[in-house]
Amino acid sequence: MRRSGVAIAIWLLLAALAALVVARAHYTGDLSAFLPKAPSPAQQLLVDELREGPASRLILLAIDGADAPTRARLSRALAARLRSDGTFRAVTNGAAATSERDREFIFAHRYLLSASVNPQRFTVVGLRAAIRNSIDLLASPLGLLAQDLFVRDPTGETLQVLAELNRTAQPQSEDGVWVSRNRQRALLVAATRASGSDTDGQARAIEAIERAFAAAERTVMGAHSATAQLTLSGPGVFAVRARATIEHEAIRLAVLGSLLVATLLFAVYRSLPALLLGLLPVATGALVGVAAVALAFGVVYGVTLGFGATLIGESVDYSVYLFIQARHEPGSSGAPAIGMRTLWRTIRLGVLTSVCGFASLLPSGFPGLAQLGVYSIAGLVAAALVTRFVLPDLLPRDLALRTAVPIGRRFARCIAPLRQARLLLWVIAIIAGLTVYTARDRLWNRDLTALSPVSAADQALDASLRADLGAPDVSTLIVLSAADADAALRSAESAAVTLEPLMADGAIGGFETPSRYLPSLATQAFRRASLPPGNELRQRLAAAVARLPVQADRLQPFIADVAAARRGPLLRRPDLEGTSLAAGVDALLFQRGGLWTALLPLRAPIGGPHAGSIDVVRVRHALAAVAIPGVTVVVLDLKRASDALYATYLFEAVRLSIGGLCAILVVLLIALRSVQRVARVMAPLMLAVLMVMAGLAIGHHPMTILHLIGMLLIVAIGSNYALFFDRESANVDAHDAARMLASLLVANCTAVIGFGVLSLSTVPVLAALGATVAPGVLLALLLSAVLAKDLPAAAGRS
Repeated sequence: MRRSGVAIAIWLLLAALAALVVARAHYTGDLSAFLPKAPSPAQQLLVDELREGPASRLILLAIDGADAPTRARLSRALAARLRSDGTFRAVTNGAAATSERDREFIFAHRYLLSASVNPQRFTVVGLRAAIRNSIDLLASPLGLLAQDLFVRDPTGETLQVLAELNRTAQPQSEDGVWVSRNRQRALLVAATRASGSDTDGQARAIEAIERAFAAAERTVMGAHSATAQLTLSGPGVFAVRARATIEHEAIRLAVLGSLLVATLLFAVYRSLPALLLGLLPVATGALVGVAAVALAFGVVYGVTLGFGATLIGESVDYSVYLFIQARHEPGSSGAPAIGMRTLWRTIRLGVLTSVCGFASLLPSGFPGLAQLGVYSIAGLVAAALVTRFVLPDLLPRDLALRTAVPIGRRFARCIAPLRQARLLLWVIAIIAGLTVYTARDRLWNRDLTALSPVSAADQALDASLRADLGAPDVSTLIVLSAADADAALRSAESAAVTLEPLMADGAIGGFETPSRYLPSLATQAFRRASLPPGNELRQRLAAAVARLPVQADRLQPFIADVAAARRGPLLRRPDLEGTSLAAGVDALLFQRGGLWTALLPLRAPIGGPHAGSIDVVRVRHALAAVAIPGVTVVVLDLKRASDALYATYLFEAVRLSIGGLCAILVVLLIALRSVQRVARVMAPLMLAVLMVMAGLAIGHHPMTILHLIGMLLIVAIGSNYALFFDRESANVDAHDAARMLASLLVANCTAVIGFGVLSLSTVPVLAALGATVAPGVLLALLLSAVLAKDLPAAAGRS
């Protein structure tokens, strides 16, 4: 077999193996790409809560349109259908805490659930005060419920439990269901079984809600002409929409960019075989890049797929250089303008500099950056090897491409005035440097929301629904970790005692705790032991009601219930099944990594000096003063912690990129053996990056991690331009110089088109990448041409 046949066979075999690896790889879109390889406990907690915390599972539902009674019927019908769907842990619409089933359960276990139960409660004085309070309630709006319960629950424990469960801010109610403050919406909250990081599970939950609403609408609305609309919000909804938006945008822009690039290349080549074959290095690089990541990491993050494909953009240049600089043209004779070996030496050095740049990401402590490094290196090397050893033998021997010399000559004429005014370039560079320095404090955006694909309108809607529901945007959590569930509940009770004074002082507005739904066994045992024996209770009761308008004999059912409670078992989680209390416990108490975790979400106060914010420092100090043996206590400010983690991620990327730049300098010094030549190669690249940074600063666009990756791309792609100009500085053949200029211009146009299209995206991360690379690579080409030592004058002759 000829050598070319061996190369093609190896390529086909490796491509098939890579395709097999890609097909079997595991892909994920969760936040673990932003988690360090060796995270601190607080960092691990942060990502766990963002991925699986209670807030990540909530879907907020709003029913608009129709009239209020119809919206109420739709709310009840929708809630009933969703509660029968196993996709959801709980569905609430205003009736959960007061439903008949819940009331029956609370009534049956009121002495274990009520925080008011203690020995003092059942003294003569305590009984008298409690019964007097119940009598007063008979004249209140709760009078009907209090009257039904009075003879069996004269101390009002059932109402105490209901009041405790309703301590959180409650939305307004109308026709028995929750409504918005303007009463124009019916509101519901659904908690999914799928975690927030399970985008597929969240998508199935959304589909189930939409089906249930359509069925409820048919049942309730019938033939009525009035229509109702369902609106959804929440982290899971945002994740599903963001994925769909990014997929749609990526496909739409990729198709548009590909068509534009293909049109350009066809206009230059005037050959369909050359156009199709020229895409082989790109396809091979992308395939090998994903396979390399899958083999190296065992999982491919969405951030790698989302942005890694653009890192292969450099590989399309290789075939352009091959076709224009190393192919025969119509009417030409003899050898190609430049031999493949000569061309390969320049491309090889360009690939090596790119590899050095992206290799700087490999030591990163963040898997996301390390994966981008592996993807880029493997993809670029594979694309270059295909261009060198496979593509020349796949091209038809009689393939004749349209001459590109006129393109190069026109480009040379355009460059000439710029080269004459090159001193002005240094003035521009100084101005750009001063601009960047002046804006240094606001140059980088360390806010993780800068990468969010969620629109401002969707964020405003979510805030409005949360305000209507009284649902906190859970951004501050107390996380308690213990060896078993009951220890976690005990620690939650201790923390609650510490938080109560902070509520009174306005440092926090309120908090949730799983012990509100399921007290610890020790607390339940204490409350049960507080109940006096039957004869003793009878005597105390008679004395307590002596001066009240109540006859002790009528309260015999109360004595019997207390006696039953004294003998009854303590409550455990399975006993809550079928009630809303179970959902409350499951959302805030769960097992993770061999430990049980209790969550206490904090709410910001509505008024006072800390209105709208939580005094996290006071919370931390208060909890630190109360040591809980065997329990780890962490106060987690999700917003600040996530921004801090992202800032660390960004700082490391900057530090590693600087290391990569140093590696590039070393490689160029070894290869070029001249400090002056290295300076000529690097100067246009650094100036291009500096000018892009200055442009972003002037436009008040703080940079994110995507802008940094874009700058790496500017250096990676632009290094090829600078190296070709360095090589041609000693070439006096105007015809060859024109070909070289033409190939660089065509390659540059493909990059500008591809990334320029990305800059039109409505997805911030895609737009940031495009807006950085498109102008950057254009500047890199122009600056490389302007700063080149020499460009043969004959290149500009027509």
